[in-house]
Amino acid sequence: MLAVKRKVLGVAAWGFDPALAIAIRFAIAEGLIDENTTGYGLSDAGSVFARELVRDQDVFALEKKFLKDVGKDITEAMVEAVASGWETQ
Repeated sequence: MLAVKRKVLGVAAWGFDPALAIAIRFAIAEGLIDENTTGYGLSDAGSVFARELVRDQDVFALEKKFLKDVGKDITEAMVEAVASGWETQ
C-alpha cells in the first residue's frame, strides 16, 4: 500500500518461488491458462473459473480485499522502473 501512496515501487530483490512454476504447470494441465508469445493468458475455462472465484465471497476474502484496495495503482511503469534498476546493477 505504501508503493501506491508514494507512486514508487521499491523491491530489493525479484524472484519466483519454485511453487509458482508448479502452479503454472498445474494450471496449464487443467486447461486454465495457455502459453502465448508474451507469457501466459487465461483460457476460456480459466476465465470461467476466475469469475466463479470472484463471485464466491468466502474464497480468498482477504486477498480480494487487498487487491481491491490497491486497485490499479501499481502501474506497469512502476514495475518497469524497478526492473530497469536491476538490469543496471
